[in-house]
Amino acid sequence: MKAKPAKPLLLANIGQLLTLRPPGKSSGPRRGAELNDVGLIGDAAVLCDGGKIVAAGRQREILKHPLRKKAEDLDCNGGVMLPGFVDSHTHPAFISPRLVDFEKRIAGASYEEIAQAGGGIRSSVDAVRKSGATQLGEQCLNAWRQMAAQGTTTVEAKSGYGLTVEAELKSLEAIHQSAKQWPGTVVATLLGAHAVPKEFRDKPAKYVAEVSKKMIPQAANKKLAQFVDVFIERGAFSLADAEIIFEAAQKHGLGVRAHVCQLSSWELWPLLRFNPASLDHMDFVNDEDLPQLARRETVATLVPGANYFLGLEKYPPARKLIASGVAVALATDYNPGSSPTPSMPFILSLACTHMKMTPAEAIAAATINGAHALRLAERTGSIEPGKDADLALFDVKDYREIAYWFAAEHCAATVLGGRVEGNRVAGNRSR
Repeated sequence: MKAKPAKPLLLANIGQLLTLRPPGKSSGPRRGAELNDVGLIGDAAVLCDGGKIVAAGRQREILKHPLRKKAEDLDCNGGVMLPGFVDSHTHPAFISPRLVDFEKRIAGASYEEIAQAGGGIRSSVDAVRKSGATQLGEQCLNAWRQMAAQGTTTVEAKSGYGLTVEAELKSLEAIHQSAKQWPGTVVATLLGAHAVPKEFRDKPAKYVAEVSKKMIPQAANKKLAQFVDVFIERGAFSLADAEIIFEAAQKHGLGVRAHVCQLSSWELWPLLRFNPASLDHMDFVNDEDLPQLARRETVATLVPGANYFLGLEKYPPARKLIASGVAVALATDYNPGSSPTPSMPFILSLACTHMKMTPAEAIAAATINGAHALRLAERTGSIEPGKDADLALFDVKDYREIAYWFAAEHCAATVLGGRVEGNRVAGNRSR
């Protein structure tokens, strides 16, 4: 258990508070016009105690709360406060950047050409297999600290660069142990089906069996993962492979999610019977699948950082998904090959400029819908009494500036479980 703050915390003098409270009676992810309702309150304050939000609203009302006299104060200096970002798709368990791939891409090689030449995911495998859990854990912890400095308080963390039973479990153990040292929330995902390793290149069905019959049972028994993920793509895994892996995951009590429709189009109906928490990338989603998605709680998690870094002209079809009633989330896809960014504000900027989402839609997708993508919406993603005290303060006057300024650091403080991290706000905490 992580230690709770000793004192209540009062976050005062908030110029704009974005609560992301439900606009109606629905408790599901935001869809359509709901994405534009950020629950904005001016001249606001938030009171936290025991790692939870106790009260949030107009400052004049919050200052009447009995706990106010016991609280330590943080003057937010008229800035913008919102729920901490929920980064629901990341790959932090790697050792080094893929600089050779980077240069090959600059020279004109495609993602698939680099993978076929031995680069891509497989190029990260040898280093992870040779590394110790401590080294992997340090990499994860360093990534989460960078993310927190830009307002992220909850992350999903995948394995996927070991591709053996031993190395995948080592990666999950590294995530598990490092999560104890970070005050934010970490949700672990087993991604043994990230790529077929070279030793199984001529017998991919045997590797699918390795994932489903060995990795999944052991990860579940050791309580190292909450989800199982599969990369469904040409040269990776098929829908039939995913069904085998998802059946094993459900048998062992684990949730499922998938990388799908990133580089090519795939039918989604074989996956939907497993009630996946999220389907990620979705650049080439079929129009025929949209009505089914709109009727479900499954979230389409869009990761435009990968499109940016790969130099792609096409971005995920956010407007089409939103117009169809599909719930969308945003995530960094932090990884060494296609999206080496820890910055959710940068992802918001990409969502607005390249996917034509409004700043409000992008913020909702990066907070409450990200929480739904991890099935954590009862705990985080909005600023409501009883939820985790996970918040981000930005040194701006209007929330639209968070997406407007790119490659800039405007996150003044991040509150993780009621603890203030990286306080860069002009007014220091005072009694």
